[in-house]
Amino acid sequence: MEENFMRVLVMFDMPTGTKLERKASAKFRQRLLKEGFFMMQFSVYCRICKGIASANSCMNKIESFVPQKGHVRALILTEKQFDRMRIFVGYKSATEEAQAPVQLSVL
Repeated sequence: MEENFMRVLVMFDMPTGTKLERKASAKFRQRLLKEGFFMMQFSVYCRICKGIASANSCMNKIESFVPQKGHVRALILTEKQFDRMRIFVGYKSATEEAQAPVQLSVL
């Protein structure tokens, strides 16, 4: 059975009032990048996974490193759902353009 590509979308708010809170917030963002996420916009990160099992594993991993005072929401989207996203303000960033899916043709 063919597995579909999925997107894991992570949105978060982290307190940054103290030096320790800023450090925890930066560490969380760095860990997301290390896990293969890219920043779509401030506090919104995304990653491509192959199949629902991989996406669920990714969600479990995120849960394991959420800071104590952080508020994190994660969502699994199919590639089709993600492609239906509409951007209403401004232009796509260079990161979004680079991450855009490429249609392959097999002859």
